[in-house]
Order: sequence, then structure tokens, then C-alpha cells
Amino acid sequence: MKTEDLIKLAFRAIIGNKLRSFLTTLGIIIGVFAIIMLVSIGTGLQSYISSQLSSFGSNLIFVIPGRIGGARTPGGVVANKLLVSDAKNLQAKLKSSATVAPVISQSSIVKYKNKTNKNTTVFGTTADYPDIVKNSTLTKGSFFTSGQERSGAKVAVIGYTVYTNLLDGFDPIGKIINIGNNRYAIIGLIGKRGSTFGVDQDNVIIVPFGAARQQFGITNVNAIYMSAFRSELVPFVKSQSEKLLLKRLTEDDFTVQTAESSLSIVTSITNVLTIALGGIAAISLLVGGIGVANIMLVSVTERTREIGLRKALGARRNDILKQFLLEAVILSVTGGAIGILLGLGASMIIALLLFSTVTWWSVLLAFGFSVMVGIVFGMAPAIRASKLSPIEALRYE
Repeated sequence: MKTEDLIKLAFRAIIGNKLRSFLTTLGIIIGVFAIIMLVSIGTGLQSYISSQLSSFGSNLIFVIPGRIGGARTPGGVVANKLLVSDAKNLQAKLKSSATVAPVISQSSIVKYKNKTNKNTTVFGTTADYPDIVKNSTLTKGSFFTSGQERSGAKVAVIGYTVYTNLLDGFDPIGKIINIGNNRYAIIGLIGKRGSTFGVDQDNVIIVPFGAARQQFGITNVNAIYMSAFRSELVPFVKSQSEKLLLKRLTEDDFTVQTAESSLSIVTSITNVLTIALGGIAAISLLVGGIGVANIMLVSVTERTREIGLRKALGARRNDILKQFLLEAVILSVTGGAIGILLGLGASMIIALLLFSTVTWWSVLLAFGFSVMVGIVFGMAPAIRASKLSPIEALRYE
């Protein structure tokens, strides 16, 4: 028989059992939908984290307490041994290669008149901070100067959430706010930065390092930020920082990370996550394939007399095999196409709320899987149908 005639017969058989055909494709639809959606979420997560890291600056290097994967206190908290003197030492020794800024942070309640903003992260740092962290662009006012920092001036640069909750509608510059029991004059407003993993990056206040140390009584620094003057100096600054810090500390006491190495770690983690999510979805597609095989085997049994009659009228074994295999493939491809459309739609909706990026390879992979499922799981029922004896098939009740 001609291929187009076999395709017509396959479609006729599928349309003749609409409900069963729909239930057969449902497993494929769910599997393909899950692959595209979950892979899109994993890819979107990776892109989002990459963009967040990139926004800090490609030449960024930072020192954090403890070694990644290294020693921790019995309670599971990293032992912070970084001192202000470590930051000053790095500033002195690396002044020709990088800008260095120590950072301390504390959570505090901030007030303006009768309004309160809770759980505000207060950063204490130097006047060089905006030259290092590139996403600290001001929309109003200015950052504090080295002179204000040295004099211990109580001045503050506020984030957009703090502004909205305390001063929305007013010019913030010059207003006096209370951070804990200390009064600070607002001199700058940072533009909107959004949230990262549910953490509001705009619920922050940046104050001079000396003022923060005095207010919170801190001797350790939470991190040391550095920015190499040129991208080719990043490896040098990293290695020199490690050598300088190892004169006082051990390898378990700190980690020097670059933006590139952080991105590499994140990429590795999200790649594993994406593969794992895709693998879980592929299992559901496998279950859908088993459903296709079961339904097709039932279909062969129900249509035994039809197969016998067709063989008696001259249909070859190869014609029967092609017909049933075509039915399985058409069901799988139809389910795959519907699953792709649903997956693309769901990914676009998720992208509006969280992060999701559809990749062409995930669509091709999902569609390829659906075709393969039709061929692999449709082959056994098709072979069984083609091997039926016409005499025994006609006698089947």
C-alpha cells in the first residue's frame, strides 16, 4: 500500500476512538510540557543569577569569611576572622592594582518622624564603594566623600524601599533619619535594584565605615570588596590578596572569589539542576510511552479480525506493521506538539512572575523524545499485529 493510504487509515483509526486517543496522548503531552517548562526554569535561573553577578562588575573580587566547603563552628556558622586591619593591609599593598573597600553590615530599624522601616540592612563602607560595586547608581544626591568618612560624619545613602516606606513623595536629600539611636542626614538615593531570591536589594542604607563601626561596635568586617583597575589584573589581585591574607590567617579562614569564578560555580550548579529537572520530566515522558504501548496492544487485540480481513484481501505484513507504527507515531507527535505549545505558554507566564528562558534545544529535545517514544513503544504492538495469521485472526472472537 502507498504511504499516504496508510496514513489515512491510521488517522481514521485514531479519530474513530477519540477518547482513547486523547488519553493515550495525555502522558506524552504532560511529559513534553514538563521537559520544556522545567528546563526553561533552570535556564532562566542561570541567566538571572549571571545577570545579577554581572551587574556588580566584571573586575569584582571579594574576600569572605571562611573557606567554601571548609571549617565551620559547631553550630554551622562560618567563623569570621577577617579584621579591619586586613582590609587596610590590602588597601596599602594593592593600591596600584585595585580599589579596595571593607564592608560591615547589620540589620537595624530605621525611623523618620512617625514612620518605621524594619529589617533594613545597614552597610558601613568607604567612599570607594560605588567605584567597585557597579549597581550602586544614584538617582538623587551624591555618595559620601573620603573627608566625611574620615571625620565620622553621620550621613547616609538610602535604597529605594527605604525611601518609599519613609519619605515617598518628598525630596529625601537633607532629611534626618534615625538608625537605631543615631541620627543620620540623607545625602543620596540609590536607584531601584529589585530583589534577588526574595531578598530586597533596595531595603538598604549605606553609611561611612567609621560611623558604622562606632554605632555597632564591630571589629570584624563581613567582607572586603576589590575591583581590579583592568580585567587582566584580576588574577594578579586575587593571588596577591591570598598571599597577603595567609600571612595572618589560614586557608580555612577566608575565600577570595572573583565574579568569573562565582559565575562558574553558579553555572555548574544550575546546569546540574537543569539536567536533573529535565531528567525528572523525561521519566514522565517514559511513563507516557508505556501508556502508548499498552493502548496500542489493546488496539491490536480489538482489531484482530480487521487485521485478518486485510491480510486475506492482500495486505502484506509490512503494510500492517507500518499502519500500527504510524498510529503510535502520530499519537506521540500530536501529543508532543500540544505539549510544546503548553510548555511555551507556561514558560512565558512564569517569565512574567519569576524567571524562565525557553531554549531551542529543549524544544527540539522534547519533540525528538516524543517521536522516539512513538517509534520505540509502538514497534512491539506493530510487530505483533503484523505477525498475526490471517486464518486465526478471522476466527478470533
